[in-house]
Amino acid sequence: MARHGGGRGWYGKVLGAALGVTVLAAGASIWTAQAGVVGVASPKARTTASATLRSAVKPVSVTIAHASDQGARGVNITIDDGPDPVWTPQVLDVLREYGVKATFCMVGTQAQAHPDLVKKVVAAGHRLCDHSVSHDTTMDKKSEAYQSREILDAERMITEASGGVAPMYYRAPGGAFTPYSRKLAASRGMRPLGWNVDTKDFEQPGTDAIVATVERELPNGPTVLFHDAGGDRSETVAALRRILPRLKEQGYSFGFPVR
Repeated sequence: MARHGGGRGWYGKVLGAALGVTVLAAGASIWTAQAGVVGVASPKARTTASATLRSAVKPVSVTIAHASDQGARGVNITIDDGPDPVWTPQVLDVLREYGVKATFCMVGTQAQAHPDLVKKVVAAGHRLCDHSVSHDTTMDKKSEAYQSREILDAERMITEASGGVAPMYYRAPGGAFTPYSRKLAASRGMRPLGWNVDTKDFEQPGTDAIVATVERELPNGPTVLFHDAGGDRSETVAALRRILPRLKEQGYSFGFPVR
């Protein structure tokens, strides 16, 4: 999500739950990077499993990704802040209709609340992205310990909700990256993910305005930012229904951000 006023914004309502999850993190089950849950074990066993999991993760670049794996005519559709029980299914329907794969940047508490939707996203062939636990757009002003909790707890929550599929990217809320957060995410196999086109759909500017922003700014780069939570996203759904076939007609192909 692009940085805009309000700090945590509407996620302030779930902050208490997020903090509770942080406290409980030490006692959570250990999940593999791609599938399968290991039952709750002794502290010693959990420590051993955690060390094994960390060693199995392949680190990625710490630089913020913008390019598409589809090359110069590629477009990366990225969807932030969900999943949401009203809007995520509608976004998935539009993506399926036009045969487009996207990257869903999920907030940890949202993923935990709607694991069925996380699984649907994965089953449809889309990729997951860690968007922190509580969507704090001031993370770059917080301690490294705080950043670590926000990133790693969200990674765990999303992985658990998905049934074992780990996020492949990390997008800082509002772009509030720090050298530390980028290095930490990359060490966990999550490529820091930026954007080139901010549709500003969270401002509800109208479907025409969202479509016009994409067409005007896409020459700046391939990664386009939409939202499927945080408010009424009917304009986003309508804009996707218009822009996806239009871009295909113009010779663009849809892919994923490079890793």
